[in-house]
Amino acid sequence: MRKPITDLIHHSYVPPATFGAPQPGVYKASTVFFADVAAMRARDWKTKAGYTYGLHGTPTTFTLEERLATLEGGTECLLVPSGLAAISLVSFALLKTGDEVLIPDNAYGPNKALATGELANFGITHRLYDAMNPSDLASKLSERTRLVWVEAAGSVTMEFPDLPALAELCRARGVLVALDNTWGAGLAFAPFDFNGTGQGVDISIQALTKYPSGGGDVLMGSVITRDERLHRAIKLTHMRMGLGTGVGDVETVLRSLPSIALRYEAHDRSARELARWLADRAEIAQVLHPALESSPGHANWLRLCGANDLAAGLFSIVFDVRYGTEQVDRFCDSLTLFRLGYSWGGPISLVVPYDIGLMRDATVAPWPHKGTLVRFSIGLEDVDDLRADLEQALSAL
Repeated sequence: MRKPITDLIHHSYVPPATFGAPQPGVYKASTVFFADVAAMRARDWKTKAGYTYGLHGTPTTFTLEERLATLEGGTECLLVPSGLAAISLVSFALLKTGDEVLIPDNAYGPNKALATGELANFGITHRLYDAMNPSDLASKLSERTRLVWVEAAGSVTMEFPDLPALAELCRARGVLVALDNTWGAGLAFAPFDFNGTGQGVDISIQALTKYPSGGGDVLMGSVITRDERLHRAIKLTHMRMGLGTGVGDVETVLRSLPSIALRYEAHDRSARELARWLADRAEIAQVLHPALESSPGHANWLRLCGANDLAAGLFSIVFDVRYGTEQVDRFCDSLTLFRLGYSWGGPISLVVPYDIGLMRDATVAPWPHKGTLVRFSIGLEDVDDLRADLEQALSAL
């Protein structure tokens, strides 16, 4: 007679399969069972036709991948542990020794750090280009260029490039284009189909940490494509690098995803109101927000995002030169509702001062301002309360 512990582990009860609820089931697994040896040998981890091992997908991860692909207008999606992991996966999958990658000077800093670190160690070179000047990109495309990164809006400095023009330059040279679409989130514009032209980027990555999660409590990224061969190449590297995501985090993003449009619009609405208010303040030399006419690349934003009229919840300000670093730091420290912290897309408003001189290469695109820059991520608080907090902190200058 078997012992109770064995019967407990090998219990015969299987719940009925007809259960339905608003949220999909959560399947946690490393080991996946096969009915027999023939099934084990026939199963292919490279497709979603079946399951082989938890690292290669469960019903829960497959569900999130399919929904994210739909959101961005792609057909294939891979989940990774963070947005930076998504950038790294694309670079490692598509570049080899002797290749070159071009990165906009205003891109997410760790993307550039990856190029100067690990990619350089592997014999992969990189050059920075001015995203606001398509001719600068055209002049730097070479026979060794295999990948070009684009980003809209630019990280921290918020310039909005002419994405269709940049992508067309690369397409004409047969060079792959990868977009960091964390700002757009699949809502502001269609990354694979600019303005209904049927043309767009080849790869779209997101830090799901931001708007898809929405809670400031998840680290995750996605890599989305429309090309099966390109997806297969990236997926092979994904497998070899052993990139997996915790199913609890996947569940969290699945729960948040249905409300992403409502939250994105709320962040956007408050951000625009505050950006316009700050633009009239004497303490501020420049407000950098793509939806403001005075912001660099506004016309590009209007052409690409005007139909949806969406612009996320981020903007930056440049203080008048009469306020030094110490005074701007005092302004940030005086805020009570805005918390000091990196990332964005969550319910709590955030503020971070930046030294642009440490982030930008002046030989590529000289930064036109001398004042200190501060970036805001607008959360879901009442906009009047946020404005009052900004006003009292400005008095601390």
